[in-house]
Amino acid sequence: MKLAVIPARGGSKRIPRKNIKTFGNKPMIGHAIHTAKASGLFDAVIVSTDDTEIAQTARDLGATTPFMRPADLADDYTPTVPVIAHAIRACQKLEWHVEQVCCIYPGVPFMHADDLRTALAVLEDGATYAFPVTPFPSPIQRALRCDASGTTTPFFPEYAATRTQDLPPAYHDAGQFYWGRASAWLSGLNIHIHGRTIVLPHWRVIDIDTSEDWERAELMYRALEQKAPQ
Repeated sequence: MKLAVIPARGGSKRIPRKNIKTFGNKPMIGHAIHTAKASGLFDAVIVSTDDTEIAQTARDLGATTPFMRPADLADDYTPTVPVIAHAIRACQKLEWHVEQVCCIYPGVPFMHADDLRTALAVLEDGATYAFPVTPFPSPIQRALRCDASGTTTPFFPEYAATRTQDLPPAYHDAGQFYWGRASAWLSGLNIHIHGRTIVLPHWRVIDIDTSEDWERAELMYRALEQKAPQ
């Protein structure tokens, strides 16, 4: 059985009620639910939440909420892996035979169903986890630190004179989704240490944590909507 689990707690502070705030033409979490269902990959699309309003919104949008997440797994410091492991165990109690689980974050209006399919193929090729990454826009070897006076020094002085085109690219987690084997989630294995990746273009990746991020994401979303074929 393949599950999509969307972790959406109610305590967002930097953007209040972020997961059900309207983005584009639907509540933010609706984009994750819609793309997961449109992919045709999942036997169930589940929302793991501690919040009754989010749970109802999720059901209205076509997801299921077969359990509520306990408060001790819904604070600001709870990592992703224990939340997904809890969801798997809750589903196992319902006698669901869970084999592969995709954690999909709720704030992913630029996630594509094809990316879910591509990453699943990586998982089924023998990976423990599979998830998307995107290139850093500039070489990390040329990163600078700034002190209070404005003085800058390189993090890696040995690369200060190296041409940027001669430096290998570096990547960061796209923060959209993670496919994993149920056994990996339940064992608490670290995603980044045990995962394989697919690469997304950086213009389709944005971490929406602040009001400024939200405004920029809305501009990107409108631009892509206008560009899409009618």
